Amino acid sequence: MHADAITPGSKVIIHDDLIATGGTANAAADLVKQLGGEVIGFSFIVELGFLKGVERLNSIAPSKSLIRI
Repeated sequence: MHADAITPGSKVIIHDDLIATGGTANAAADLVKQLGGEVIGFSFIVELGFLKGVERLNSIAPSKSLIRI
């Protein structure tokens, strides 16, 4: 992510194709916070529910998935 991609106070939704353990989305949220932005949600196409990645992200922001496996 470029340092100028997020300006302080920006509201950001993080979108990814797949959520498994939540590590990538959590790392993206950390980058947004470092740049002064606020993560207001996560969206995913596929969620591997048995790995409980969404539970890891619940303390940051709500998430939505189109397909849950």
